[in-house]
Amino acid sequence: MPDYESLSIRLKLLAHPERLRILDVLRREPECVCHLEALLDKPQPYVSQQLRLLREAKVITDHKQGQNVFYSIGDAEILTWLEAILGPADAGTHRSVPNAAVCNCPKCAPVFSSLAVMEELEGRIQYESEFASVSPLVTN
Repeated sequence: MPDYESLSIRLKLLAHPERLRILDVLRREPECVCHLEALLDKPQPYVSQQLRLLREAKVITDHKQGQNVFYSIGDAEILTWLEAILGPADAGTHRSVPNAAVCNCPKCAPVFSSLAVMEELEGRIQYESEFASVSPLVTN
């Protein structure tokens, strides 16, 4: 006989739109709080509160990587439910993280480094073109 009380609690967790969105993201790949904030467009305390509820229900797990905490789904039954409710998870279709460039998590660090290099190169190119127009080469 099913445990209706615990089943009801788990269904209530899924009935909240933001928690459902969080779980939809996490079923594809682990994410840090900063990415979830950007995806939900919600402040960090709100996102952390939703994550706490999911963690306490043992629906998600967390692991620390440096100063960042990454969350992932830790319950195979919930993954099955999500697939039944939302359909199959297609990696990469769930998001575009608008503030990834300001995030210092390990996933964004290469992006941040690439952006810094690009900005430096753009600055050099602009400087060189301005310099060339001001002082043309002297030919003899």
